[in-house]
Amino acid sequence: MQKKSEKANPSISAQKWTPDNGDGTYKNPVIFADYSDADVIGVGDDYYMTASSFSSIPGLPILHSKDLVNWSLIGHALDRYPCESFDKPQHGNGVWAPAIRYQNNMFYIYWGDPDRGIFMVRSKSITGPWQEPVLVLEGKGLIDSCPFWDDDGQAYLIHGWAASRSGINSLLTLYKMDCEGTKVVSRGKHVFDGHDDHPTIEGPKFYKRNGYYYILAPAGGVETGWQTALRSKNIYGPYEDKIVLEQGDTEINGPHQGGLVETPSGQSWFIHFQDREVYGRIIHLQPVEWVDDWPLMGRLNQVSGKCEPVTEFQKPVVNASSEIVNPATSDEFERDDLGLQWQWQGNEKLSWYSLIHGRGILRLFPHAPDEGGINLWDASNLLLQKFPAPDFTATAKITLTGMGNGNRGGLIIAGTDYSCLSMTEVDGGVKLAQVVCKDADRGTTEKVTEEVVLSCKTVCLRVEVVGPDAKCQFSYSLDDKNYCQVGKLFTAKAGRWIGAKVGLFCERTFEGGRGGYADVDWFRIS
Repeated sequence: MQKKSEKANPSISAQKWTPDNGDGTYKNPVIFADYSDADVIGVGDDYYMTASSFSSIPGLPILHSKDLVNWSLIGHALDRYPCESFDKPQHGNGVWAPAIRYQNNMFYIYWGDPDRGIFMVRSKSITGPWQEPVLVLEGKGLIDSCPFWDDDGQAYLIHGWAASRSGINSLLTLYKMDCEGTKVVSRGKHVFDGHDDHPTIEGPKFYKRNGYYYILAPAGGVETGWQTALRSKNIYGPYEDKIVLEQGDTEINGPHQGGLVETPSGQSWFIHFQDREVYGRIIHLQPVEWVDDWPLMGRLNQVSGKCEPVTEFQKPVVNASSEIVNPATSDEFERDDLGLQWQWQGNEKLSWYSLIHGRGILRLFPHAPDEGGINLWDASNLLLQKFPAPDFTATAKITLTGMGNGNRGGLIIAGTDYSCLSMTEVDGGVKLAQVVCKDADRGTTEKVTEEVVLSCKTVCLRVEVVGPDAKCQFSYSLDDKNYCQVGKLFTAKAGRWIGAKVGLFCERTFEGGRGGYADVDWFRIS
């Protein structure tokens, strides 16, 4: 095994997008990565965030911050999806719009599965172990759930509706739960109908302040909508409504759902996402000012009278010091588990890979796409991570062994369209090919744009991604110094409800036999 490059930076937390300006201010987005439908809580001097993971595994990411600006990924609350169908890719299904809460010395996360109902996981520690998921409310089309415990200890659950499964939307529905929040114990009651003024209202988050019950919920759609605040002195309503954040004259479209949090110093802040298509749903932070008991977000446009998102602002006042960090990207594979940034397209199988402590490589074993699949859209063993910035370069050092039977491995940009730089073993070396698959989600076949035969079996594969349209250029090197472009410029496309991803693959082709592996020495984003 060759030694890792002395010149390469082995850091697994290298900065690709830095929101902290270093002078007491920050810029949005605070995370330039796809953490859709984020929700946030504060516990003491710490802040925790989770987000939609859909069918990517592990799911329910847990992020931590000391100042609401600098975030690190510290774990996941869902190791496997609790349904055998998720052993295969279930693009766009699974974990929708979770809510995180801390109650009775326990962390709770609720989410809606649009095909099964409302699930919950809980743990005494934010880093786990998390208990097995509990089905709190069974039903089709139940999404975007949030729990709430009132002052008397009574627990409630509110959720929205997915028209694609239930035939209805633009409604918010409230139930009582048992005190532990493990099951619904009452019939539901619609507490708000948004059809007239707030169509497609969804993603409700429940709060109580100054004697008012508040529901914060986006309406108007992901790309063109706004944030609505609902308030009432009675938990069942009737609710007054007010738009408290909208795009206005800014470039921050949406702005879509998120969560409200208060610092120990009494400041209120709102985390929400903006849909950036191929880059996914990236995270913004807005200051909140309470005016006449309404949470006005962002900055007031004096001309239009609208509350609009800020692009830069003073950082939150917090009690604890913080350092500049971002969610991890690069991985040297020197531990016996994968970095937290990696996700599979289906429930993980041990037969896909090995990571042996002290060996310093990730060994990927070739597997065929799941039954009925004809391209890598249907491969559950793709190892992927989110785009971390508008412009970045991803490089992996890969060696093929025993894969002369037509099997292949390499570097991939994945979405409804995908492109990869694949390595196939040939006599004395490898055949390197750029492969493109347009409309992969529709069952199309791949096309090869260019092939190169190399007289070695260890190659550094690279893709450079350049915004704003995520143009991708692949290249390769034999020494990690001099890179040669290969193939055509590829425009990345988003996945189903998610942004495009970058990562690794190792496939057993239909013509190839079993055996062999691809050793990944390192994966670095710069």
